[in-house]
Amino acid sequence: MAYLLSVNAGRPEPTEHSDMGVTSIGKRPVEGPVAITVPGPRGTEPTGVEGDRVCDTRFHGGPDQAVYAYAREDLDRWAAELGRELPGGVFGENLTTAGLDVTGARIGERWLIGDEAVLEVCAPRIPCRTFAGWLGERGWVKRFTDRAEPGAYLRVVQPGQVRAGDEVRVVFTPAHDVTVGLAFRALTGEPDLLPSLLAAEALPGRTRETVLSRLQ
Repeated sequence: MAYLLSVNAGRPEPTEHSDMGVTSIGKRPVEGPVAITVPGPRGTEPTGVEGDRVCDTRFHGGPDQAVYAYAREDLDRWAAELGRELPGGVFGENLTTAGLDVTGARIGERWLIGDEAVLEVCAPRIPCRTFAGWLGERGWVKRFTDRAEPGAYLRVVQPGQVRAGDEVRVVFTPAHDVTVGLAFRALTGEPDLLPSLLAAEALPGRTRETVLSRLQ
């Protein structure tokens, strides 16, 4: 059974690694039920997770980045490699999952979390220098890119409350084979894969525009 290990939210903290001077990448587990809602357009905040904030609204937030999920299994592999503890939320994820292949999830796949919230997988997370600065690991962007286990951004199809321990059920799987991992690889260094992304109808419009511009 796939389920949520934790639901995580972050508040702004000072940083030297962002043009904004603050970041909310450091998420921490929240106890009890947390409301998941459809956020406002890109350029506004908060996110789709109650109590969570996004600082750099130029690149983060909006309906196509309403929620960010990362698998505990992937965190555990990083923890073993880095030789340090990596608690839920440390990668900036709102949902730390267990028993769910996030990298293998297809763009457009839908998850029912608990009894109410339905979220749709729409894009991989692309690492940035704020993420690297937060982790404090040498060459982090390249290492994260090479591993190609980026976690998934989700849009909110049906709002609802979620909490740690809720079951995550895949309730819709699209017919194409464009996974989060494949989309990440295409966007970060394997341009031969870019045409395949166009088969994913749920791919965010901005991402689709990027793909089309690179194919010209």
